Amino acid sequence: MNTIPNRQVICEVLTAAAAKDRDIVVLCSDSRGSASLGPYVAAHPGQFVEVGIAEQNLVSISAGLAACGKKPFAVSPACFLSTRSMEQVKVDVAYSGTNVKLIGISGGVSYGALGMTHHSAQDIATMGSIPGMRVYLPSDRFQTRALMEALLADPKAAYVRVGRNPVPDVYREESVPFTFNKATLLQEGTDLTIIACGEMVHAAKEAGALLADRGISARVLDMYCVKPIDRDSVIRAARETKAIITVEEHSVIGGMGAMVSQIVCGEHPVLVRNMALSDAPVVTGVSKEVFDHYGLTAGGIVKIAEELMRLA
Repeated sequence: MNTIPNRQVICEVLTAAAAKDRDIVVLCSDSRGSASLGPYVAAHPGQFVEVGIAEQNLVSISAGLAACGKKPFAVSPACFLSTRSMEQVKVDVAYSGTNVKLIGISGGVSYGALGMTHHSAQDIATMGSIPGMRVYLPSDRFQTRALMEALLADPKAAYVRVGRNPVPDVYREESVPFTFNKATLLQEGTDLTIIACGEMVHAAKEAGALLADRGISARVLDMYCVKPIDRDSVIRAARETKAIITVEEHSVIGGMGAMVSQIVCGEHPVLVRNMALSDAPVVTGVSKEVFDHYGLTAGGIVKIAEELMRLA
């Protein structure tokens, strides 16, 4: 079982990159511990800014640094970064075209028992609704590294959400298929397609294997690039399979599932089922308990897949 959280991988990538590029600056809002930024701060104290619990200032200062030619990475809990500073993201980053990378840590329900105030179940909807803002949810530590390296070489703004705890590996270190802004095909299939993002990708991959044992051919897509979403892969799935299931650690309102449904409805209508958190305060519990409650598990996906196959 993997013991390295994605946030630690982000720190490792930034620490190595900052040693070669003095323009890289990491900023945080009293969250260096939560973000596992200790090694970065120790190695590059002159390329680090602590703004305290002030998420709006975090984003605006980052935008100012970017306007001066720096390459800022603003790190903060996803629940606060995506809501408290939404105006600054909209105006100072996206509208102004500044090269700010927003890193939302402890995303989704990974703060667990701290409840709705600390859950980020609306960040895909909020960040995705802003013109010029891209949204990424990497599925494991290896894809996180590939994504961060791609973003380091990219001059545009982006929001990246990762969870708090280590997650099972979806890929292998020596084999990480990665194309920037393109979904990754994990398993080919002809009966239905499962499209997942973030921590739900591992469950989707497991479900694909379980369905194969039951005689159902499931295509599995890792849609780490929620915005810009890979429209071609979605349309191809709608044309080549009988139904689509989307799976995400996000509200059923305005998330990846909504984006997929909109594309399918407009291009090639087929049955679509959105598996997500309900439009209500999320139940309190650790991630596994929350996922079990809402059926966001391999078994839950299999159940929905079998239901759709009876309807398709």
